[in-house]
Amino acid sequence: MTRAPSHGDPLEGLPSRARIAELILGGHPPRDTYVGWQSYRSRRGLLLPAPAISPQQWRTIPESRRADYDLFRHLTNANLPLQDTPMHDKVGRLIRRRLRGNTMKQDDPTRAGVMVSGWGNYGKTASVCSTAAVFQDHWLQMHSYLKPGTLPGTRDIHAPVVYVSTPVTASPKSLCASILGFFRAEMRKSATLPELVRQVADSLHDHGVKAMILDDVSRLRMHRADDQDVLDLIRAFMSLDVTLILTAVNIPGIGLLRESKWNKRTGQWEMPPLESTRIHGLEITQTEHRFELIELDRFRYTTPKQIQAFVNHLDGIEQHLRLLNAKRGMLTDGTMPEYLMRRTGGVVGLLGRLIEDGAQEAMDSGREVLDEDLLDEIVLRREEMTDAPDEPSSPPPAPAAARRTSGTKRRPRNTVFDDHGPRAAENRTG
Repeated sequence: MTRAPSHGDPLEGLPSRARIAELILGGHPPRDTYVGWQSYRSRRGLLLPAPAISPQQWRTIPESRRADYDLFRHLTNANLPLQDTPMHDKVGRLIRRRLRGNTMKQDDPTRAGVMVSGWGNYGKTASVCSTAAVFQDHWLQMHSYLKPGTLPGTRDIHAPVVYVSTPVTASPKSLCASILGFFRAEMRKSATLPELVRQVADSLHDHGVKAMILDDVSRLRMHRADDQDVLDLIRAFMSLDVTLILTAVNIPGIGLLRESKWNKRTGQWEMPPLESTRIHGLEITQTEHRFELIELDRFRYTTPKQIQAFVNHLDGIEQHLRLLNAKRGMLTDGTMPEYLMRRTGGVVGLLGRLIEDGAQEAMDSGREVLDEDLLDEIVLRREEMTDAPDEPSSPPPAPAAARRTSGTKRRPRNTVFDDHGPRAAENRTG
């Protein structure tokens, strides 16, 4: 948060018009390049929100400067901060534990990896990239921003983290090309697959890569021979002293882990036995035992602890928003938390989109506050989660929210949701 403006200048700390234009129009290189990843890593979380002022102070601002302030408010409201939600923390702890252990290993030829699964808009990429960026910051500081073992006089790029988006039509060669493309390395068109694999291995070693994120691996389809070869190649990379972090929608359902199923009793993913194990008595461990799978969940609203976590998240958003008529508790008081849960099903991405679009509408309409009536006008273009597939790690999504009519009674504040709909909680925190 920015410091409170002084009484003399309500816009103290507001960037110049040129700087605001630069922030909006400057753009950023793609994350799947070295330059793009460094840009993301260095700028994440640096955007300070616009100064908070009252409607009376806003009316005293010169018209030209008022336009700059409103534009910066739009920029602020469109960039909600990444918060430490319980789901984000769960993913972060696993990745940090795996990276810490793998970077300290001496003789183990294979580095265990991590798979992060979850449905769309659950924040998989944001959580993984944020954790990896923090790891890189600490790694660079620990080694004085130099690659360990660097020879004097050399200027190799030191890239502890590599981010790669899985090719749409994946093949072993296209995956190698994507990894080499992160460094903008030159590739011979006539290079054979073994030559490309060797070039990838050399690049990862020369640049000091310790973690490689492979995003959108759900693009792999295990009924295609090329995609099976890509999975074999991914497993081969685990012997290169690199921790692989794979993200995808519904990893258990796309065949990477043999259609694994969630066991609610044990709290673990379980893989059914392969036909080959029955015939040959062999235990197949090529993928499932080399990766630890974690499911990124959505917010829940059943227990007091879950309710408090959701309300805390809303409070963090509320403090970041800049609306002139906003009051403390705009998103956390009354029935607003229950309303937002019904509208979004607790999905972080949908919640952010609803609030961001609502903030734009609040400013454009002059209402300058978020309430249920205003948010009712925002269409998420998804029938309130009813068309989402059943989630193997959790109960079905909350039912679609019925629009309130003038005769509809408001739900009391202590309403919570279980697997069968709303119910009353004995203790309501937050």
